Amino acid sequence: MSGQDHKSAQRPDPDPLLVDIATYAHTAVIDSAIAYETARYCLMDSLACALQALSFPACTRLLGPVVPGATLSGGARVPGLGHELDPVQAAFNIGAMVRWLDFNDTWLAAEWGHPSDNLGAILAVADYRARRGAADSMPAPSVRDLLTAMIKAHEIQGVLALENSFNRVGLDHVLLVRVASTAVATMMLGGTLEQVINAVSNAWLDGGALRAYRHAPNTGSRKSWAAGDATARGVRHALIALSGEMGYPSALSAPTWGFQDVLFRGQRLVAPQTFGSYVMENVLFKISYPAEFHAQTAVECALKLHGQVRGRLDEIERVVIETQEPGLRIIDKTGPLANPADRDHCIQYMTAVPLIFGRLTAADYEDRVAADPRIDALRATMSVRENAGFTRAYYQRDQRYIANAVQVFFRDGTATERVQIDYPVGHRRRRAEGMPLLVEKFRQSMRAHFPSSQAQRIEEGFADPVALEGRRVDELMDMLVKAS
Repeated sequence: MSGQDHKSAQRPDPDPLLVDIATYAHTAVIDSAIAYETARYCLMDSLACALQALSFPACTRLLGPVVPGATLSGGARVPGLGHELDPVQAAFNIGAMVRWLDFNDTWLAAEWGHPSDNLGAILAVADYRARRGAADSMPAPSVRDLLTAMIKAHEIQGVLALENSFNRVGLDHVLLVRVASTAVATMMLGGTLEQVINAVSNAWLDGGALRAYRHAPNTGSRKSWAAGDATARGVRHALIALSGEMGYPSALSAPTWGFQDVLFRGQRLVAPQTFGSYVMENVLFKISYPAEFHAQTAVECALKLHGQVRGRLDEIERVVIETQEPGLRIIDKTGPLANPADRDHCIQYMTAVPLIFGRLTAADYEDRVAADPRIDALRATMSVRENAGFTRAYYQRDQRYIANAVQVFFRDGTATERVQIDYPVGHRRRRAEGMPLLVEKFRQSMRAHFPSSQAQRIEEGFADPVALEGRRVDELMDMLVKAS
């Protein structure tokens, strides 16, 4: 930038990355049958996670209107509840529910994240638009349109995560949720290409949330609603842009004041491949355990060892956990764990519970289970170390393994087998095994929350993909709201 006149008020052309994101969101046609099939599963999985979250008061107390009475007749609705809200607040509600239990889909690369976090904005905007009826000049969005928006949001967030490591500069991955939600929400609301560019520029200008709430000693429940906040902010940016508000063309590249110089240590943000449907096709589902994804295979290893150790817990000398470098950096944690958010980001806790009990559920992070002294006693015997081979496979584009290995050693000199699992059930390489389990997760969640007749209608509605994609989104939401 040495030749640039920093005093000049001449507005530059928009940063190429802003244009690429906006053009893809606004114009791209998705023609991948695999992406649409996976998006349908992603919708089912996200709704299952959202309804399961409603069993936890820490989540439900944040839901509803922003202040009592601030509802909107004919507004966007919230699955499993009866609220009618403006689309910004509805996006917060849905996003927080989907993300609350750390049980929704995942994307792992230089940056991590959960692309289905964007469903907060997508579902809220789609239902809001569909219910506007005659007041809306555009046709009501169908479920097919909803799935298209999901594919695009996944792609924007995931491609930006491939080589841009925001965690390395202390920023949380939800900034990518805000950017992706902004782009697709502006498109869904009928924005022009220029308006999408303007909205996305404002999303980047927001900067980034700090990761402090995901790491010791500050881990807390904000990590469960931060994505809801980000996806709601995306809807807000979309609405502002549609009002005619201006954008900021060099929001990323402006010397001194732009995102790259202020928050990315002068590094250039890159999109290493063309936006398409790669991310949705390869997204990772959390099917078996509500646990931070880098520990999913560690939990599976521990479950395989449960039978060998459950009668010998008092004889354990040490437990060795081998993991990837990102797992070591994010979830290797010692000392007291203050709350459920602390526990579901501790690989030792997530390994100890299945070794002891032969299970790991969302309820196992609550105080009642955590008070069992055997858990912390077992955590104290654990050592966590990086396996360099696991780290290499984690970053290789043709593998994307999330491997862990666990072995238990006893004081008499004996040991269990060393159990290694390279990729979890939700990985694309285990899709055939995982999809029936995902469908069952969806069924159980519907049946646990809705009356049996309503749950059956929902299950039948999702069983026919062609008919489902042809439904209006407001018709889908009619099935998913709980009668008052």
